[in-house]
Amino acid sequence: MSVNMKSYVDHKNGILDRRIFWDDDIYQLELKNIFARCWNFVAHESQVKSFGDFITTYIGEDAVIVARAKDGSINVMLNSCPHRGNKVCFAGEGKIRSFVCNYHGWAFGLDGKLNGMPANELYDDTEGFSKEDWGLHKARVETYKGLVFATFDEEAPSLADYLGDFRWYLDAILDIDDQGTEFLPGTTRSLLTCNWKYPADNFVGDIYHAMWTHLSAAEATLKETGGIIVTNKNSYQTSVNGHGWEFSLANNFGNAVTMGEKEIVKYLRSREEKISQRLGEVRSKLLGSVASGLIFPNLAFLPGYLTFRTFLPKGPTETELHCWTLVPSEASDEIKEKWRIGAMRTFSPSGILEMDDGENWEHATIGNAGYVTRNQKLCYAMDPTKNQKVDIDLPGTVTKGQLNDANQRLFFKRYAEFMDAESWADIPLATKTFE
Repeated sequence: MSVNMKSYVDHKNGILDRRIFWDDDIYQLELKNIFARCWNFVAHESQVKSFGDFITTYIGEDAVIVARAKDGSINVMLNSCPHRGNKVCFAGEGKIRSFVCNYHGWAFGLDGKLNGMPANELYDDTEGFSKEDWGLHKARVETYKGLVFATFDEEAPSLADYLGDFRWYLDAILDIDDQGTEFLPGTTRSLLTCNWKYPADNFVGDIYHAMWTHLSAAEATLKETGGIIVTNKNSYQTSVNGHGWEFSLANNFGNAVTMGEKEIVKYLRSREEKISQRLGEVRSKLLGSVASGLIFPNLAFLPGYLTFRTFLPKGPTETELHCWTLVPSEASDEIKEKWRIGAMRTFSPSGILEMDDGENWEHATIGNAGYVTRNQKLCYAMDPTKNQKVDIDLPGTVTKGQLNDANQRLFFKRYAEFMDAESWADIPLATKTFE
């Protein structure tokens, strides 16, 4: 299918065609031009610490295994036997020495190589057959400060170029000390009947919804104001290569406070000075602030809560959500447990805030079932600070004020660039200023 996405996405005027959230032909092109081409988050290094550790996940709808091999390398490979196509691993995570297909017993190493099969002699006597030709199909793998990414596109730039200056912001969470970060054990999985782009859109820059959607739930933990104090004063949106982060520098513990765990706020306050010395004053205010972020296309995170999640597409109207809680490795077990409880209380399938979001995303999607409805447009025009000068020097495309659709417009601009591109040669990358 050939699509001129410029006719669906008018990022300059903030107008979107609803069919991008419903049409199956567009969805199939997303799997090819976005997920098979991008660097996709697949794991945190703490999930595959040692030889034999593995998890399973998806890149688009391609099932993959992430495994730590004997030589210490992390391998990402298709979870599909090249013999007849069956899955070779059905577990979500664990520890293992090899992967054996249930169907005919083909066995693969943690590096994806085909090690053997029952009745090896049948293939030994088969002219032209070589085990080296029939391993699990592998992806390129690179990491950034604990986060593991993979791509199946050999033409893709390096992960550093893909992330670009967005790494400057990521370090406010990933590089606050020499000990690094880790995911708390376990993955929370849930299904939503929504298009994957609705939650991505929400995390890349939509703090606006929190003033209404989450107010009643936040009041349950923070009384009358709900702790949601959002203005365009001393707040910003920033975008790099489609990755986005909206944040306040005035309310630098707002997200953390909403979890209802006072010890976490005390912990963050105790770390602020050291983080400032390491990363500078601006980034020292990002770890717990009223903020949200997204690495294009589908890895989202919330500072403060330190919840990380991927929105895995399962068709144009279904998304599988995988969630984790990230914590500083040096934090005490008591603080880590409070972070787990706080994150589960707020952003989990039964969390008081996530339930609000899921309902909205599902109804935003299913509304497009109607022919007349899906042929209407969506408004992404909010731009109250358009002519205001940005009063701070930050990397990326920076917009003054959190309350703006700027990051969403740039997200969909990037989306259209990928959808219309024939190859990576057609996709622009922002010049890096941060190493």
